[in-house]
Amino acid sequence: MVEKSPYKILFHPHVTEKAMDHMDKGNKLEFLVHKNATKSQIKRAFEKIFEVEVVSVNTRNLPDGKHAVIKLSEKYSAEEIGTRIGIF
Repeated sequence: MVEKSPYKILFHPHVTEKAMDHMDKGNKLEFLVHKNATKSQIKRAFEKIFEVEVVSVNTRNLPDGKHAVIKLSEKYSAEEIGTRIGIF
């Protein structure tokens, strides 16, 4: 499979009350992603765009698209990334 641009894999953050709870308590961010993106592609795209280390990626397909919950290494802060991209 041809590697896509990181900006064609990650679309935008998905901000809900539950997503905010993940950010505060689990150091995780939730993004809407390309429907055919694999977990490893999502991980590489996120690490490249935000220059952080990703521990894990969990995905789920919902009616509004594919969602990825991205857990960051303890060395990085999901809240700091959220502030940088304008969630707050």
